[in-house]
Amino acid sequence: MDSTADIAQTALAPVADVSLIGLVLHAGLVVQIVMIGLMIASIWCWAIIIDKTILFSRSRAAMNRFEQVFWSGQSLEELYRSLSQRQNNYGMAGLFVSAMREWKRSLETPTRSFLGVQARIEKVMDVTIQREAERLESKLLVLATVGSSSPFIGLFGTVIGIMTAFQSIAATKNTSLAAVAPGISEALFATAMGLVAAIPAVIAYNKFNAEVAKQQGRLEGFADEFSAILSRQIDERMAA
Repeated sequence: MDSTADIAQTALAPVADVSLIGLVLHAGLVVQIVMIGLMIASIWCWAIIIDKTILFSRSRAAMNRFEQVFWSGQSLEELYRSLSQRQNNYGMAGLFVSAMREWKRSLETPTRSFLGVQARIEKVMDVTIQREAERLESKLLVLATVGSSSPFIGLFGTVIGIMTAFQSIAATKNTSLAAVAPGISEALFATAMGLVAAIPAVIAYNKFNAEVAKQQGRLEGFADEFSAILSRQIDERMAA
């Protein structure tokens, strides 16, 4: 009779809330901190992903427009005057403006010596490319950090949650599935949140790294072509 009464009482007991919100609210303090931290990291990563997606899309479009104008036959002086009036130039436009600015400074020297002009222009373009790569790579370290550490942080929350669940089992001496399942679910949910934060971050980091390398390669290719154009002009002026 006592056994039958215990079973009936267990059946009539309220079922623990195993919804996502319920798992967070009923978790231990340490597990809650882990879950909230992973949630914030996931939101931060998605904000970076959206920002970088827009940035790379605009950068590709700007490069395409600049190449179309540059190779259309327009005078380099006219193109430089139109671009130099802008406050900020990035990508190929910034590379072109920095190279042309150094070129014009070299022409304005009193001695009109062209020795070392090409080396200085190439140095300026290298520095501009490096700065552009740093601008494109900004905040990617956050994605790498979240992608590599989130699973371990989630696993830490899981371990703490399982330890707490076992302590509760030992204290209540109740090993029924209804008593064990909520604590185990809370613990495993921390690992799930770690993976939810890490997987998009890793995928986005690899994709954006490849995009940075691609755009940097385009900049380096344009720098080589523009350097050759200026080299021919330097040769013509030295021969004159």
